[in-house]
Amino acid sequence: MHETAPELRQRTGTAAGEARTDTPSLAVGRGRGPATLAQRIAPDGWMRGVGGPMAVALVVAGVLSLLDALGTGMLPFVRRTVYWIEVMEAGTLVALTVRPVVSWTGWFANNVWAEGLVVALTITTLAAPVVWLISAAQFGRALRGGELEAFIAPVGLLSLVTTSLNYMLQRPARVTHALVPDTGGGGPALPPPRPRFDARLPVHLKGAEIFAVAAEDHYLRVVTDRGEALILLRLADAVAELEGVEGAQTHRSWWVARDAILDARRGEGRATLTLKGGIEAPVSRTYARSLREAGWFG
Repeated sequence: MHETAPELRQRTGTAAGEARTDTPSLAVGRGRGPATLAQRIAPDGWMRGVGGPMAVALVVAGVLSLLDALGTGMLPFVRRTVYWIEVMEAGTLVALTVRPVVSWTGWFANNVWAEGLVVALTITTLAAPVVWLISAAQFGRALRGGELEAFIAPVGLLSLVTTSLNYMLQRPARVTHALVPDTGGGGPALPPPRPRFDARLPVHLKGAEIFAVAAEDHYLRVVTDRGEALILLRLADAVAELEGVEGAQTHRSWWVARDAILDARRGEGRATLTLKGGIEAPVSRTYARSLREAGWFG
């Protein structure tokens, strides 16, 4: 397969569906409900979930110190650097709490940008007084109520920029949904209609259970319980036509059916899904958080 799409890998030495033991296994949460608030704040655990953003904040603080940002050049370099570290780390702690809490409410489940705006405004409201206190301590000035307003604009700008970047880097996975069977007016449930994507499959694969769709150059490799096929189509169009099968995009080059998942494991900081037929599908960091919150894996 082309290097821009992870290769379809057949497991060797074990039967399809048999759990591998060389890396830690993750619980596959097919029947699990929405993630708890604690899981939303640190889905990878506190050290992994909090340590990464705090490290990024440390780097940004160093850059702002070198640039003498916002008139802090009057401070000696070491003191200026300490100031920006305190500001960025405090703001990051606020952000790490605010975003999952807002997401947890579910009020903006269908509008990610509205959620992002509320997150940025909330961070600004909570972080501005903190930055004001840190600034007063570092610059050796007595606190004056009228000075707080001066921090709202710069803190708001930083919050808006960093929140936008975080949302772009951690996009929610594009999901498809299973259709509810038609009872035919109270009679026996009728089989749900096949997704539109089924019409693109070769004759011998029509009606087959679709396990995954993976991009290869300009083609898509469709993996089913009856075999594989290559079709000429964009992955984005395929995901739209797969509505009717419960699944999600797990990687920029992969869509996976939820019922095809047999096991999930983490290795080298990335999750991998093992599907029926022994196929392994990657989960990119971009989509991992939203899939965990949806209960795809623990």
